[in-house]
Amino acid sequence: MSKRTIYTLAKELNLAPGTISKVLNQTGNVSQETRARVLAHIKEVGYVPSTSARMLKSKKTYSVGIVFTEEADVGLEHSFFSSILQHFKTYLEKAGYELSFIVKKLGQHELSYYQWCMNKRVDGVYIVVGNYDDQGLYELVSSNIPCVSTDMMLKGLHTVISDNDQGIRIALEYIRDELKKQRVAMISGPPSSKAFEERLLAYETYMPMMGLERHEGYVVFCESFGFTSGYRAIHDMIKSVSIMPEVILVASDDIALGVLKGLKDIDIRVPDDIQVIGFDDIAFAKHFTPSLTTIAQDQKALGETAAKQLIYLMENGDQEIPEVLKLPVELIRRESTKPAS
Repeated sequence: MSKRTIYTLAKELNLAPGTISKVLNQTGNVSQETRARVLAHIKEVGYVPSTSARMLKSKKTYSVGIVFTEEADVGLEHSFFSSILQHFKTYLEKAGYELSFIVKKLGQHELSYYQWCMNKRVDGVYIVVGNYDDQGLYELVSSNIPCVSTDMMLKGLHTVISDNDQGIRIALEYIRDELKKQRVAMISGPPSSKAFEERLLAYETYMPMMGLERHEGYVVFCESFGFTSGYRAIHDMIKSVSIMPEVILVASDDIALGVLKGLKDIDIRVPDDIQVIGFDDIAFAKHFTPSLTTIAQDQKALGETAAKQLIYLMENGDQEIPEVLKLPVELIRRESTKPAS
């Protein structure tokens, strides 16, 4: 059987095509009886209305492009970023939008992000994770296509992020006031990440203000974003320091779990010998042994707020809203730290 349209439905129900259209789009004056009859028939035959009429009427495609970096350890399996993407996706789909991953190749043709978006006629773009060396992102952000991110901060890009400064500050206050420790080291992620840069800056700012001790070798940078880089980083730190830290602040949970495993493998007990605090509160943090004390980012709020921002920009392109929106974070206490008795 050929594909059903509003015209074939109209013929099957002996109604005008315009009446079918009014029922589908919930417009115009249609009697309750007729509306119920049309909806019952649609359900019975399994008709799925096309979005083309809506698209033609509004000149929108109701589609959003997704940029997700291909850098090492930051793929779709990355627990933190994939969680935010899922919440973003759920909110957008409920609002009637479809999501597509932006690729740089269509068939045999190499395309920039902007060319891909123009080819697919997307209404907006969500940059989940980006690379500051990727010039294609600058072209995209400077175009007339609305863009949001939960990672990058660029001029013209609307970004929803957690308050990294607040997170490090409350972690250091917890170390000083409840753990009663002084020597605090930090393992950061790659300096190319704006979030890691902000967390390290906060560490460097608040450490002297709070009277905490930072000794030589207390700051180590990871080569990438994941577990293995954390495992390597803690070995590098332990080899280089002359005075052992009492607490290690780690800039992400994925890295922190690698730190915990590395400490275990060299017979350093957590939290008895060294205490560890992460940042993110990924799902696995509470199931690790020991469970990880961490700064929790609200991943649901990040994804949904980014979705709301993008919808607003797509529907109100001439309205100005703040480029950076920071969401609060909170400390989650678990087994990797032990308050002073």
